[in-house]
Amino acid sequence: MTEADGDTTEAAGGRRIAVLGEMLELGDEAVEAHREVGRTAAENGVDLVVAVGGDLAKQLALAAGAAGVPDIAMVGDNATAAAYLNSILRPDDVVLVKASRGGQLWQIAQVLTGQPVTGL
Repeated sequence: MTEADGDTTEAAGGRRIAVLGEMLELGDEAVEAHREVGRTAAENGVDLVVAVGGDLAKQLALAAGAAGVPDIAMVGDNATAAAYLNSILRPDDVVLVKASRGGQLWQIAQVLTGQPVTGL
């Protein structure tokens, strides 16, 4: 795709990186919902999934890898995720950070953008 098609990520040459945390309010649906998010990342051309958290994040990461996401990283906490991302990010990369509010993944975005980290 080109910029004219509405997709500037490929035109810019950057990777699509999804930093995904656990969705904590799903109850009995939780495992399958996390697997679905992993599959959806693959369907949308994500190049790297960084799964943040414990068992549910692991389900997401496993499903993403099985569905075709080429690179997967599993990290246990936001500080580790931010440090990892700071070590691998390139100027043209596009990063999506998403989880339920309880995961406080906004802290990762704050670190990556040089903002003070809140919610500690």
